Amino acid sequence: MSEVSDLGVLLQIEARALQAQTLAALRFTIVNETHALTPYRQAALFETEGEQLRLSAASGLVSVASESPFAVWLGRFARRFPSDGAIHRLDLADAASEDAESWAEWLPEHLLLVPLPDPQGRARGVVLYAREQPWDEASVELVQRLHSTYGYCFAALSQTSRPTWSQLRQGFKGRNRWLALGALALSMLIPVRLSVLAPAEVIALNAIAVAAPQDGVVGSFAVAPNARVKAGDLLFSLDDSALANRRQVALKGLEIAQADAHIAQQRAFDDAKSKADVAVALGRVREKEAELAAVDTQAQRVEVRADRDGVAIFADTNDWLGRPVQTGERVMQLARPEDGGILVWLAVSDAINLETDAPVRLFLHTEPLSPRAGRLIEASYQASVSPDGVASYRLRAGFEPGTELPRIGLRGTARISGDWVLLGYYLFRRPIANVREWTGL
Repeated sequence: MSEVSDLGVLLQIEARALQAQTLAALRFTIVNETHALTPYRQAALFETEGEQLRLSAASGLVSVASESPFAVWLGRFARRFPSDGAIHRLDLADAASEDAESWAEWLPEHLLLVPLPDPQGRARGVVLYAREQPWDEASVELVQRLHSTYGYCFAALSQTSRPTWSQLRQGFKGRNRWLALGALALSMLIPVRLSVLAPAEVIALNAIAVAAPQDGVVGSFAVAPNARVKAGDLLFSLDDSALANRRQVALKGLEIAQADAHIAQQRAFDDAKSKADVAVALGRVREKEAELAAVDTQAQRVEVRADRDGVAIFADTNDWLGRPVQTGERVMQLARPEDGGILVWLAVSDAINLETDAPVRLFLHTEPLSPRAGRLIEASYQASVSPDGVASYRLRAGFEPGTELPRIGLRGTARISGDWVLLGYYLFRRPIANVREWTGL
């Protein structure tokens, strides 16, 4: 009755092996489901790679960590396996001195090595089974019968999953080789458009700079970054505390000068010699009035207002509050959303010949699947350092009519298209340039 039961289990495991769709599924069946036919404590599958055996699966594990101490020792131990393609029973008592200590630590006493033969009789791998009881003849015969099926399935899945190098070479022999080489050579003559990729940013093409009207310290902001403003709206103000103090000093000086002039005029009625002092005192009054008028003019320029409708573009208010600025220093930009364009920093090493009106496609980081089309407007003749610290050419492009304009300040990658060239030149342009750079040929 037990023989009938073992035969049923054998047929069931063979059916699962034949139904395996991938090598991973077959490996799992070999090291885990064979236990239903003959009990064991551990199993490991080694696949043949040239003259070496590589551990690829172990019982109870989803994947094998090749750096683990057990896997490292087992890999060294597998180098001393017999390579005659037959089944071998190994016992701890017969182990070599260099293997005995680690064997006793990692594996049970009795091992069974079973090869995986392919239809041509070549071993595709070896399966190691380990248990505490000795391996009897009945168990060995069942395992040998089962592994003939395993070997057939392993060879079939290996051929369907990845063709061998010899098979690839066989397919390119004779006439096929020349046809493939001819097709490859002709494909190098396919015309393609030369293009490069470069970092890009959405900018306002006609933005105006809003600068500090005079020396001072930024006191407050009336708008937030990227806020819409109208002509005449307050943008930011400079700190007027110093101007207020200067105005008070100028006002007091004017009062004193006026008092001195009044006294000089009264003295002139009684003393003709004092008439000359009246002109000096009146001149001092006009000087103080001019100083007060200058302070008042500066106080009127403390508040900076928008010259036109647009969007206030600057980074952060905290970067400017309390910061000293000089006359003409740019604090923000005022741009119109409909004036949106593309600023591209093309690295010198990637530069190609570009003409005005060349096609540009912008792939935003926020919408990589919705590119925007544009046309090149201008390109700088001299390279400058980009914000990333790379020597680059500064390119500006405008969006095509009807394109949905993205928000100013968004970043992405731009593809700039150049002249039509052959595919061979497109593929080997950079390698040829590098060879010329290093060899000078």
